[in-house]
Amino acid sequence: MATTGSMIKELKEYARVNDVPIMQDEGIDFLTTFIVKHQITHVLEIGTAIGYSAIMMALASPNVKIVSIERDEERYLEAVKNVKKFGLEDRISLLFKDALEVKLSEKFDLIFLDGAKGQNINFFEYFERNLDDHGFFITDNIEFHGYVSKDEEEIKSRNLRALVRKIKNYIEFLQTNPNYNTTFVSKGDGIAVTEKKEIG
Repeated sequence: MATTGSMIKELKEYARVNDVPIMQDEGIDFLTTFIVKHQITHVLEIGTAIGYSAIMMALASPNVKIVSIERDEERYLEAVKNVKKFGLEDRISLLFKDALEVKLSEKFDLIFLDGAKGQNINFFEYFERNLDDHGFFITDNIEFHGYVSKDEEEIKSRNLRALVRKIKNYIEFLQTNPNYNTTFVSKGDGIAVTEKKEIG
């Protein structure tokens, strides 16, 4: 029977061969360590892809339950298969929908933003009501392969330039948000950890 380690390796290889963006090792290590350290139990993930990060979060702690949203059908179906393979169907709920059309009433102590990078401000504002009072937003790809720290003139592709501009706007949105404190962590592809400010 395949071991968990070999199944994770297979997942990562599938992502590499099929050009599916998944969290870098350093980033996933940071995320799973954060979950254990802060005793996170209820996660909302925007952007399932093939289920890699949701599976890694679930494996990090037996107390974690995850709701993950994906709008790409092929990736969603692959995620369903992978979650089943790891026997995590009871702890990972997958939704096939555009995240901004999903209405959830429950509260989460971690909201993980790893969907369309240009939509991060919209995701943040839309799901803010679902964040527990002592909860966190974590956002991946804040450095976006090093492009965020480059001058715009250095980026040849117009689409990429526009996307990088949106990520920079999101960073500014986090830095200037009066209700939250954000720490930027240079792990993997760059991570932002955002938590509500204490009132009073």
